[in-house]
Amino acid sequence: MAEVTYLEAIRQGLFEEMERDPDVFCMGEDIGKYGGAFKVTEGLFDRFGAERVIDTPISETGFVGAAAGAAHMGLRPVCEMQFIDFLSCAYSILTNYVATARYRAFLPCPMVVRGPSGGYVRGGPFHSQNPEAAFLHTPGLKIVYPATAADAKGLLKAAIRDEDCVLFFEHKYLYRRIKQELPGGDHVVPIGKARLAREGKDLSIITYAATVWKALEAAEQLEREDGLSVEVLDLRSLLPLDDEAIAATVKKTNRVLIVHEDTVTGGIAGEITARIQDLAFEWLDAPVKRVAAHDVPLPYAPQLEDFVLPQTTDIVRAARWVAAY
Repeated sequence: MAEVTYLEAIRQGLFEEMERDPDVFCMGEDIGKYGGAFKVTEGLFDRFGAERVIDTPISETGFVGAAAGAAHMGLRPVCEMQFIDFLSCAYSILTNYVATARYRAFLPCPMVVRGPSGGYVRGGPFHSQNPEAAFLHTPGLKIVYPATAADAKGLLKAAIRDEDCVLFFEHKYLYRRIKQELPGGDHVVPIGKARLAREGKDLSIITYAATVWKALEAAEQLEREDGLSVEVLDLRSLLPLDDEAIAATVKKTNRVLIVHEDTVTGGIAGEITARIQDLAFEWLDAPVKRVAAHDVPLPYAPQLEDFVLPQTTDIVRAARWVAAY
């Protein structure tokens, strides 16, 4: 099979699910004939028409609320945020209404809210955010953030079929940079299961999204220069977390570094650290350390963005500290 990009894998997932289930439809800003800001939905309008690929006004609260109503009536909407930064505009409807609908009123809410997120693209403070942690403490939502093309497709298909609302983060830096051959058939990746991206025995790096690739680069450098065998665990799903996989890697290597692109304060590294304390504290031979973005809005300037966001050199430096402790 030919290799496909991360972006094309997402598009394939949408096509296949819309072909499979006539209740699946898409809505968002400029997703119709224009094909979306990044062309993820290109071709869907021509295949499925205006009733299933719906251009919306610039009102995230409005179309997420409309999607919730459609989901209550048995449909399976997929909402696109032009940039995931503007997911905050729909915060209230997602957390106060959508997340509680099944619990509060037995209302089904099978819907997906997806869109491009993350930095490393010189997009500045309004188009580079990673707001996943803002929704992490909301029961009733699910959150996924794939790092590979195969997982992007497989997790999207799983998200569309899920009975709860799934927030689907797509790292735009990976859209056209990551390519791979996709598994054949109906490729579905279960939500809530991490992926072992690299096996090792001396140190574990727990990460997700674009920093998976930086962690892999760091692991190769550490093996080449320091003789360290580094394991890399790609979380894939952030809500729910795969506690079993997290505990297993801690027990295997006894030293842990957590890496993510979101800011340090309030980032998911704090939650993972707490779970490690609960599940596997006695297996640790060193403190759990984290590498994350500085607590500032992301700058436009390339050299400043590079300083603020985690880089391979930052991961290597932190890993050496943990290994030597």
